[in-house]
Amino acid sequence: MIRIFLFGAALWLVFRLWPVILVLIVALLVMGTLSPAVQWLERHRVRRNFGILLVFLAVSIAAVLVLTLTVPSIVNQAISLLEREPAFRTGLADRLAQHHLSAPFADWLRNLSYGALGNTMAATAFGYSLRIFEIAAYGMSAIFLALYMMIDRDRLRGGLFALVPRTHHIRLSRVMLNVETIVGAYIRGQLITCALMGAFTFILLRACGVENALALAVFASVADILPYIGAILSVLPAVLAALGHSSTSALVVLVMMVAYEEFESRLLVPRIYGQSLRLPSSVVFLALLVGGTLMGLLGAILALPVAATVMMLIEELRVGLPGEQEQAEDLMLRAKDSLGEEEYIRRSTGVAAEEAAAIAVEISSDRREKDRFKIAGDPNPGLLEK
Repeated sequence: MIRIFLFGAALWLVFRLWPVILVLIVALLVMGTLSPAVQWLERHRVRRNFGILLVFLAVSIAAVLVLTLTVPSIVNQAISLLEREPAFRTGLADRLAQHHLSAPFADWLRNLSYGALGNTMAATAFGYSLRIFEIAAYGMSAIFLALYMMIDRDRLRGGLFALVPRTHHIRLSRVMLNVETIVGAYIRGQLITCALMGAFTFILLRACGVENALALAVFASVADILPYIGAILSVLPAVLAALGHSSTSALVVLVMMVAYEEFESRLLVPRIYGQSLRLPSSVVFLALLVGGTLMGLLGAILALPVAATVMMLIEELRVGLPGEQEQAEDLMLRAKDSLGEEEYIRRSTGVAAEEAAAIAVEISSDRREKDRFKIAGDPNPGLLEK
């Protein structure tokens, strides 16, 4: 009964603290994305705190430059789209009136009144503006939390290792390193797919002579982050803008955008995320479906790193699956685990948890580098083993 009560209390606490948990998840994503750059600076003899400052400063400058170069043009093009809306609506209605099936829709489009719609949109926009402000506040909190976590990495890691028995410190260090790798790979995959979508949309709209191509391309690249509805949000504005230019341009944009969406979802996403997260293509599709079904858009966004983390935990914790038989490679991995744990106990005896955590991470990092060299076909693996 006590266990049931504690489990129910934990679920209630998770439900009440869900926004805070999301902030922590986003902070871990930011931390995992920026940590490789900080580690690279550390390897080049830059102090960690100064390296963190340089990385955050570089990211901030890059973000300001991107916003400065794109936002004015996007705003101007958006204003141009709004100014051209009456003429665009009239032209679209005239084209629809030429066909018997679409004539009723043309009449509705000509008689469309923005009075009630404007009032409804104003109330909706006010509600969404408060929501956007709340999300921005949580986002800034996550960024600052990631900064503090990176600065206090050693103390936080030492506190975590103090809660775990020393016999599990090597596995815990491997799990932490692999989670950092998974997070970085996921963020890089998102950046690659969004950049490719934006570049493709911009080139296509410019080639078709559609105005305001930059604003539409930026919107398509941002919408590409969202699973499922991202495809509709990327294609629909581009097709409507092309329809104001000509029917042929709209048809070309529609066909090319749909073809690219299929190419991205069927080939590009499984290959990028499958290779970076070490997930089979079938697992990528299944994870997206399960995450979207359980938690909607947020679940679909977090499905891939969660699936990669679960598979990594099964592998690193040496969890025996029901239908799997132990192979010779598993015996070798267990032997390496024993050697690593013996070395860790020998080196960490009598030291504080913070230093012990650093030793465990160092041993796990060295082992991972040796495994990478062997996979790449190192000509002298015996020297590495020695």
